Amino acid sequence: MRFLPGLICLLPLLSPLAHAELIDDVNDRGELRIALEANTPPFNFKDGDTLTGFEVELGQLLANELDVRADFIVTDEGDLLQGVESGKYDVALNHIALTPELKDRFDFSEPYGKVDSQLLAKKDEQPRPMVLVQALTEEKPSVSAPVELAIPFQKGNPAFQASLASAMQRIKADGRLAALSAKWFPKPE
Repeated sequence: MRFLPGLICLLPLLSPLAHAELIDDVNDRGELRIALEANTPPFNFKDGDTLTGFEVELGQLLANELDVRADFIVTDEGDLLQGVESGKYDVALNHIALTPELKDRFDFSEPYGKVDSQLLAKKDEQPRPMVLVQALTEEKPSVSAPVELAIPFQKGNPAFQASLASAMQRIKADGRLAALSAKWFPKPE
């Protein structure tokens, strides 16, 4: 019984050791588990049996930069973020807007793009504008501002966050992200 107070004092020091850092898990598995819905072209979708799209190619680039294999897991909207939160998936790469509500639940990569919120629609839906409540004095509603897209992952993984940030910076610096954006989101001429 006289060791009990000493053990209780050591518990705060041991708790970080009980929780492995996400980057260690990714490296041990040799793969980055990427959740997506695969139903929103050009972000991510199936072309026959082949998974393709901007975010699929971005996920492959990120996994390559982390020196692991990309393991894409197609899931539904209800499981996507819950799966990341529970550790079932490492990240979700599904055109997720960086919002204050989600920042409370997840850590995020730096933004990888901006998109008009009205363009976000599922494959079988028509794009529809997100209507914002306007003051009664305005005659017509304004178009919603672009949203930043980022990659959520479990909170409390600073080494993973640093690795992901470094990988994203290399992809941006050498022009691969710009080329990917131009390929999947060509500018109208």
